[in-house]
Amino acid sequence: MQLNNSALWKTCSFINGEWVVSDSTYQIKNPANQEVIADVCEITSSQLEQAITTAQVALKPWQDKTVDERAALLRSWEQLILNNREDLAAIMTLEQGKPGSEAVGEVVYGAKYIEWYAEEARRINGAVLPVNQSGRRALVLSRPVGVVTAITPWNFPGAMILRKAAAALAAGCCFIVKPSELTPLSALALAELSHKAGIPAGVFNVVTGSNAQAIGEVLTMHPLVAKFSFTGSTPVGKKLLSQCAFTVKKTSMELGGNAPFIAFEDADISAVVKGIMGSKFRNAGQTCVCANRIFIHKSIFDEVVSLLKDKVESLIVGPGSRPDTHIGPLINSEAVEKVEGLVNLAIKDGARIVTGGKRVKGEGHFFQPTILTGITPEMEIFNREIFGPVASIIVFDNEQEVIQLANQTPFGLCSYAYTQNATRIWRLSEALDFGMVGINEGVLSNPSAPFGGVKESGLGREGGSWGINEYLETRYVCIGGIG
Repeated sequence: MQLNNSALWKTCSFINGEWVVSDSTYQIKNPANQEVIADVCEITSSQLEQAITTAQVALKPWQDKTVDERAALLRSWEQLILNNREDLAAIMTLEQGKPGSEAVGEVVYGAKYIEWYAEEARRINGAVLPVNQSGRRALVLSRPVGVVTAITPWNFPGAMILRKAAAALAAGCCFIVKPSELTPLSALALAELSHKAGIPAGVFNVVTGSNAQAIGEVLTMHPLVAKFSFTGSTPVGKKLLSQCAFTVKKTSMELGGNAPFIAFEDADISAVVKGIMGSKFRNAGQTCVCANRIFIHKSIFDEVVSLLKDKVESLIVGPGSRPDTHIGPLINSEAVEKVEGLVNLAIKDGARIVTGGKRVKGEGHFFQPTILTGITPEMEIFNREIFGPVASIIVFDNEQEVIQLANQTPFGLCSYAYTQNATRIWRLSEALDFGMVGINEGVLSNPSAPFGGVKESGLGREGGSWGINEYLETRYVCIGGIG
C-alpha cells in the first residue's frame, strides 16, 4: 500500500510514547478480498501492565498542564489528522472495507471531536455553594477521573476512538485503548499522529491483540484504572460491566440498537427515502444507529417502497477502494452468515424480497443491498440488530400502534420519525423510548450533542458537555475556621 506518509503504517502497540514489539503476531485481512494486509504484534501481559502503570505516572504532569496547554496539543493532533485524512482513510478502507468517501468522512468527523473538546476543556467549571454555618466555605471542584481504558469496535475504527480519547484527554485523563482485533491499523496511525503532535508519553496509548477477553479482563479489573469506556455489542458490554463492578469503576457503555424508522402519512416522501438510504445503507448497514425496523404508513407504503427499490438497485457493491462503490463488504464471513440467516428465516416466515436478498458470489464478504416487506413483530429479524444492508419494512395504520411497536424492544439507542405535524413531533420526542430521536433526519451525529442510549443500549453519553463529564469526578470541599 502506497501512503503519502509511510510513518502511519504501524503494526505494534504504542505504550508510553514508544512502539513495543512482541514475538507473537496475528493477521489482519482485507474484507474485500480476504488477503492478509498486516501481521500485528500481540501485546504481552507485561506490556499491558506497563501501559497502565506508565499512564498512571503520566497522569499528574498531564493534569498539571493548563487548559490552554492541553487544548493546544489537542488542536495540533486534530490538524495532523486532517492533513493526513487521505492516508488515514486509505488505511481504514483497507482493513475495514468501507468506501473511500465514507472513510474520509469518518476521519473528519472524528477530528471534529478533538476540536470540540479542545474548547470544551475551557468550560470545566466548579461552584461556590451557600453555607449552613458561619466561618465555613463550601466549594465543588471538577477533577479528572484518572487513568481511562477503552475498547472500541471495528465498524468505526477511527471516530469511536477519537470520540472517547478527545474528551478524556481534554478532562486531564490518560487514555489506553484496545481497538478491535479486526481493525487495529487505524488506531495505530492515530497514535503516530498524537506523538507527532507532542502529546506527552503515557497520555495516549494503543494496545493490540487478538485475545480480546484476556485484555478486556485487565482493562476492566486493574486497580489503577479509574474509568472504562466501551462501544460494542450488548452481550459483551454486560460482561465487561460486571467485571468493572469488582473495583467499582466509572463506566460508559454504548451498546447495541434496534432503531425504528417511522414514516407517517404526512411525511415528505422524498425526504423519507433519502433518510432511509442515509441511515440504513451507510457503512453497508454496519452501524449501531442504523434503521433496523422501517415502519411505513399504509397510505404511502407502495410509493415509498417503489422509490426505495429504484434507489437501492442503483447502489454499486464492491471494494471500498473503488471510487464508484457505494456498498463495501461486511467485516467477515460470520457477519455475512448472520445477515443471510436472518433474511432466509424471514422469507421462510412469510417475508417477501423486493430486491436483493443474496450474498454476492466470489471473493470478499459482500451481501446484496436488500429490501424485505411483510415483516411482522414475531419474526427474528424484527427483534435482532441486523448489522447489514437489509431494509426490513413494516406497514402500520396509526400513531398509537406504531409507537407501541417501535418501543417493543429491550434496546433504546436511536429512533427516527418523519412527519410534518408539529404536535406529533412533540409527542414522538417524548413517547419514543430511545436516547436519540431524529425527526425528519436520518443522520444525526453531532460533536456538540449527547450520543448514547437507554435500556440495554448503554450507560452514559459521548459528545458535548455530557461527554466530558463522563471523565470527571465531582469533589466537595468544605473549609472551616474562616472569620
